[in-house]
Amino acid sequence: MLLSRRQRWRRWRRSRPFWGGLLAILAGAWICVLPLAPLKIMLQQGVAGIPSVLMGIVMVVLGLTAWFSPPQRSLAGVLTTLIATAALVLSNLGGFLIGTLLGILGGGLMFAWQPYAAQRAGGGTGPQPGAQAEPEPGPQPGAEPGAKPGTAPGAGPQPAPDPVTPRGAPLPPTPHSAPPGAQPRAARTPRSPS
Repeated sequence: MLLSRRQRWRRWRRSRPFWGGLLAILAGAWICVLPLAPLKIMLQQGVAGIPSVLMGIVMVVLGLTAWFSPPQRSLAGVLTTLIATAALVLSNLGGFLIGTLLGILGGGLMFAWQPYAAQRAGGGTGPQPGAQAEPEPGPQPGAEPGAKPGTAPGAGPQPAPDPVTPRGAPLPPTPHSAPPGAQPRAARTPRSPS
């Protein structure tokens, strides 16, 4: 029972930008609570403290949005970074720089998070387990002598495949590669040595 709870927690945590959301929530809480500190600690008070509370609440909401709506993570990450940067000016130096740094880091982590990035990175390199391999091209049983490998018996001549450009060779120009109004290049002829 305990193992299944731990596995469910781990699966939930990995399916969303958990650490970015956590840092955004911590930054918002720090910026929001700081105006409520004693007067000796605060730099701004009264009406000037309202933006601090509002920015902190918005950062907490953005962190929760990243947790409970992962498709909105990019927007939440950008907004968290912007609000954390604005808090530097509007809110007690961004919670004495702690809130701003946590908010920028959390926003960056939310924006950069990709779902199942580890599986995609390792999944495309080799054959999948249980997948059937395609047969190698070669002479098929019952094929006519002199027929191309991989052709069915009795099939007529096959069209030649498209030429493949070798790696590193320059690609031929496309109609859209030249800027408008550019003159076409004349074909170069090799010079003969004299």
